[in-house]
Amino acid sequence: MGKKVSVPTLETDRLILRQWSKKDAEALYDYAKDPDVGPHAGWKPHANVAESRFIIKELFRQNMTWAIVEKETGTVIGSIGLEPDKFRPDVESREMGYSLAKSRWKRGYMTEAAKRIIRYAFDELNLTVLMIRTSETNFRSQRVIEKCGFTYEGTLRRAYRLYDRSIREVRCYSMLREEYEELWEKEV
Repeated sequence: MGKKVSVPTLETDRLILRQWSKKDAEALYDYAKDPDVGPHAGWKPHANVAESRFIIKELFRQNMTWAIVEKETGTVIGSIGLEPDKFRPDVESREMGYSLAKSRWKRGYMTEAAKRIIRYAFDELNLTVLMIRTSETNFRSQRVIEKCGFTYEGTLRRAYRLYDRSIREVRCYSMLREEYEELWEKEV
């Protein structure tokens, strides 16, 4: 088992982004079992609460991954994280990834969470580049990426093997520090 990574608690108007806890396994399973959630991001729906508990312990707690909590209900509704950018190993760069409960789609929650993580990535981690990848068919994710101001870099053909062993194309986007600074000036 690797070293646990601690993440700071961050807030937005409607959300709290916080460290995952073992107690969140039931809430994770509740949305991660949905076949409309995981496969869009390349992972299989969770089979049971034990699998969700394992993901929290071995993946989320070992990496810089936040639980997305809806302030109004106190419910965990998604995850968002930053991991090393394997395409830019010698640059201060991270890759952002996320998932959201289907019951919370089309409310702007993921864009709100992503913008807060973007701010954290550039202001606190002092990144040079932030990147994100998504599938050619994940139009909801593409819309979040566009709303956040990322630039489309191109599509890698046959670049990502899914849990079912199929291989798909991947759309790549990035945001440079200068682009972030220009966008952030407009937001303030």
